[in-house]
Amino acid sequence: MANKSKNSKGSHGGSTIALNRKAKHEYFIEDRYEAGIELEGWEVKSLRAGRMAINESYINIARNEAFLQGCTITPLPTASTHIQPNPTRHRKLLLHRYQLDRLIGQVERRGYTLVPTAVYWKQGRVKVEIGLARGKQMHDKREADRDRDWNRDKARILRAH
Repeated sequence: MANKSKNSKGSHGGSTIALNRKAKHEYFIEDRYEAGIELEGWEVKSLRAGRMAINESYINIARNEAFLQGCTITPLPTASTHIQPNPTRHRKLLLHRYQLDRLIGQVERRGYTLVPTAVYWKQGRVKVEIGLARGKQMHDKREADRDRDWNRDKARILRAH
C-alpha cells in the first residue's frame, strides 16, 4: 500500500465528520483553533458512522472550561442497552490553558463568538475546529452573496471562451 503525503489528506488532515456551513454565512471567521472533545464510547461509534450535526451548535465557556452545546450525535440502534444515550448533552472541549485564556479574553472583552466550524478525525482522534467569529449584519450577508454570484458568473464566462 502506498504512503499518502500529508497534502493529499485535505485541509483538516483527516476525514471530515461534520461541517457547519451556516457559520460561514452568519459570521466572519477571524481565527481558527483545534480542540479535542471528550466523548463516551457510543458517541465514538456514532461518529464513525457519520451521525453528527453541528448546524445549530455553539461553544460556551463556563468555569474556565469550554463546552460544545447544541450539537446532536444520533445514537446507533445497536448502542449499549445498559445506558441511556443523551444525543444533545454538553461535551467538554480539550484545549491548552493558554488557548483557553486567549479565547476567554477575546469573547469577554471584544464581543466575539465561538462557533464550531468542522468536526474531523486526526490520527484516530476526534477534533473540533473552533472559529473565533464576529456576527455579520444583513448588508454583509448580501454583499457576500453578491460576490459569490459574481465569481460564479466570471468563472462561467471564462470557461465559455
